[in-house]
Amino acid sequence: MMTVGLLKVSLVAETIQEGSKKAMSIYDQLTKRQKEVYKFIRDKIQNRGYGPTVREIGAKFKISSPNGVMCHLKALEKKGMITREPNMSRAIQLAAEPAHDKGLHLVGQVAAGVMHEAIEQNERVDFGEMFSKKNMFVLRVNGDSMIEAHIDDGDYVVIKRQRTANSGEMVVAETEDGEATLKYWHPEKNRVRLQPANRSMSPIYSRNARVTGVVVGVVRKV
Repeated sequence: MMTVGLLKVSLVAETIQEGSKKAMSIYDQLTKRQKEVYKFIRDKIQNRGYGPTVREIGAKFKISSPNGVMCHLKALEKKGMITREPNMSRAIQLAAEPAHDKGLHLVGQVAAGVMHEAIEQNERVDFGEMFSKKNMFVLRVNGDSMIEAHIDDGDYVVIKRQRTANSGEMVVAETEDGEATLKYWHPEKNRVRLQPANRSMSPIYSRNARVTGVVVGVVRKV
C-alpha cells in the first residue's frame, strides 16, 4: 500500500538489480585512485542520500588543492561514471547504470527508533511515473517511532533531497554524530527538536542537526 502525501493507494513494487557488464568494463579501466574516489562518492550517495563536496573528497584522500580533486571528478565524468550539475556543491550523481533500469535507488535504511547510520543496499524500487527521479531517493524504515503518522517498520519513504525544511515537516535528519533518523522537524532556540510520531517515545534534541531531505511519499507492500 502506498501513501502519497499520506493518501494510501495500492502498489506492487518491482526491484531490479543494478550494474551491467558495460559499467563493470568502464570501472576496470579506472586508475586505482579514481576507483577509490568513485567508491567514496558511491558510498556517500547510497548511505546518506547525497554526494560529497570537493572539500570532503580532498579531506578523505589528503588532496590539498581543489584542482586536484576536480581532475579526478572530470576523469570520472569523462569516463561516464558520474554526472555533475554546475554551481551545486553536492550535485554529483552516479551515472554508470543501464539505461533500461527503472525506479528509484533504495539507498538503505533509516531509523524510526534507535538511530543508526543507513546501510548500503544493492537494489532498486520502481514506482512507475508516480515520483520523478530528479532529486529523490528511497529509504526503508526501521523502527516504530512514526507509527502515529501511519509509517510502520518495513515501509518505504520517498525522500526529496533538500537541505531545508519548514517547521513540522517530516524529514530525514542527520545529527552531529552522523546518524540518520526519520522525524518531524521543529527548529527551536539554539537547537532542533526531532519529534517522533509515537507518544511512548521522547523527542531527540540536537544543536547541529541538518536536513537530508523531506518525505514526499510512503510505500507499503501488502
